[in-house]
Amino acid sequence: MGYKEEKQRQLDMRYIRMAKVWAENSYCIRRQVGALVVKDKMIISDGYNGTPSGFENVCEDENNKTKPYVLHAEANAITKLAKSSNSGEGATLYVTAAPCIECSKLIIQAGIKRVVYCDDYHSTDGIELLRRIGINVEQVQL
Repeated sequence: MGYKEEKQRQLDMRYIRMAKVWAENSYCIRRQVGALVVKDKMIISDGYNGTPSGFENVCEDENNKTKPYVLHAEANAITKLAKSSNSGEGATLYVTAAPCIECSKLIIQAGIKRVVYCDDYHSTDGIELLRRIGINVEQVQL
């Protein structure tokens, strides 16, 4: 591995660790997920999974199933990005769990060109969609 690749790997690990810490803001019990959008070595947006603004901070129902209106960390980071003056064009998304198909559609539309994640999701549909469109997807282990 060359110097440039090693430097990028170290940055990737740092941002994934930061996304893991950011996930601790989530009120979800079953799984806490964090996401960071990074462009030109600057964090331009962040998110964690949870209920939409104005809802109670309870992600699971009485059967411990995730409520259908809970937003994923990537969706929160991308919608926060849309409300800012920043653009996701060419950015990297760091997320603690692999994106689902719905979040992958948002990633594509936001212009994000690279996704780095650590934990698998129960479906690989999202990762397959991202790769199909040419987005660089990498899994890292902490």
